[in-house]
Amino acid sequence: MNPERKSPAPTPEPRRISLTLHRPWFGWHPRPTVVFGGRGQPAQWGTGTWQLPAGDTTIRVFLYNRAWRYGEAEIELNADAGVDAVEYRAPALPFLRGTLQEKTMD
Repeated sequence: MNPERKSPAPTPEPRRISLTLHRPWFGWHPRPTVVFGGRGQPAQWGTGTWQLPAGDTTIRVFLYNRAWRYGEAEIELNADAGVDAVEYRAPALPFLRGTLQEKTMD
């Protein structure tokens, strides 16, 4: 083995978070779409575990109703903050924005 050859820098490990998606208690609402790193993923209401890329990550959630997007919310997660759970609440009306909040699991 060549002693001058350097080993590659270690790549940071991806992390997992718990994402809870709450829908309003009345009416019909489409299933949410979750976006991590620019890639949309169809999701279901309730709690799920998602793998995030290493480093800082932006999470977006929105609802799509064949004609328009609504309930959009966005949050930036810092890799050093240690956030392990995020909660989304959909709006009651289709022209309002949703909310995303960081949570800590104890």
